[in-house]
Amino acid sequence: MGISDHLTLAAISLKSLPEQVVNGLLLGSIYALIALGYTMVYGVLKLINFAHGEVYMLGAYIALFVSYLLGFAPGTVAGSDQPAVAVGTIAMIGIVLILIGVAMFVAALKIEKIPDVVKGIGGLLVVIGLLGFIVAKFQPQALNLVMMLVASMTVCALAGVIIERFAYRPMRSHSRIASLITAIGVSLLMQYGGALFLPNSPPPSISEKVNPYRESVTMHIVPGAPELETAVKQAQGPYLETKKAFEAYQARTHESEFSLSKEGEVIHDAAQKAASVYNDAKRKADTSGVSVTVQANRILMLGIVILLMAGLTYLVMYTSAGRAMRAVSHDFDSAALMGINVNSIITFTFVIGSSLAGAGAMMTATFQGTPLTTFYGLLPGVKAFVAAVLGGIGNIPGAVLGGILMGVAETMVVWAGYSDYKDAIAFVILIVVLLFKPGGLLGSSKVEKV
Repeated sequence: MGISDHLTLAAISLKSLPEQVVNGLLLGSIYALIALGYTMVYGVLKLINFAHGEVYMLGAYIALFVSYLLGFAPGTVAGSDQPAVAVGTIAMIGIVLILIGVAMFVAALKIEKIPDVVKGIGGLLVVIGLLGFIVAKFQPQALNLVMMLVASMTVCALAGVIIERFAYRPMRSHSRIASLITAIGVSLLMQYGGALFLPNSPPPSISEKVNPYRESVTMHIVPGAPELETAVKQAQGPYLETKKAFEAYQARTHESEFSLSKEGEVIHDAAQKAASVYNDAKRKADTSGVSVTVQANRILMLGIVILLMAGLTYLVMYTSAGRAMRAVSHDFDSAALMGINVNSIITFTFVIGSSLAGAGAMMTATFQGTPLTTFYGLLPGVKAFVAAVLGGIGNIPGAVLGGILMGVAETMVVWAGYSDYKDAIAFVILIVVLLFKPGGLLGSSKVEKV
């Protein structure tokens, strides 16, 4: 078999290209979210936090454990997507958090002796309270996801504080190579030490039933034949009805799909038949034009990533904490002489970076349902690090650009039929870019004396 056999484009469907580009953007947004943690820590501390991938892994496990607490543990039959906590209770808690946050924010503005961190905590409570209240009122089925997201971000933020305080801060006065080795040591400790108390074999995964946004959304760029669209609409009603009937039957009888009574088999067969008709009609309609089919949860994931990045941009560019972070990244000593608590700002940077990694881990583990091990964050962490270097390490817009490029490139490799090489493309792109622009796409190429 010659090389020409591998380079044929006959198997590539150009109709699926727009969909693959969208999938690449969605994947790249997660890489960008993780890469922001690397680039923020490096920008402030000039340290590559190689334990960042393991913080990501921890966020995925926290999401798993919270899903267990919400009633989605193995062996339980979760027959409803409704939240385990009463909607009214969440809405009330949201209002209370908003009031407390506003009080703290106003007090920090009026009283000079109150530190700025109180204002930051107040603003955070307002955001969390608003999120809880809005979701409880308009999307109550998403409350389970919100609780998992908040828990993952909180625990990962605490993990970031502990790592910085007990591993990196004592090494700050030593050489950079000592700090680098310490970071690698923390990474290995979390990988192998975590295997002692985290469920690892067989690898667990988050139940798909915790996610109410499992359906796919199809956006037609070039519409297909009208009669095929009509057939899809006609088949959709019976499909949804029989699916709902089977899920209700399972919730009532607690029977699994593989051990059904005669009544259950009749309902299951009807659901399967309706699903087959619907999927066949949908496939014909989709292939007759040019369309993009994306799972609703991935659109939700992209929306959350955009909100988090917008919040980070506002924090860094328009708040006193952000100005302090930029001052510390420029020069430790000068920032300290200006009255900035350098240790607090560095800890705050780890909090932000680690919480973003926790958010990315929760969404990836929940929406993709991948099995979890203590090495879950190894490959995403390496790819996110490559994305940060690709965009320009220490540059926040560069990390976002690098993550998007990484996600699109990886998806394009899979689309072209070379899925075995999708993990290698990250390093190929990195080598090519650094050959021509050593500082990264948006980074500077200044010379440093070490």
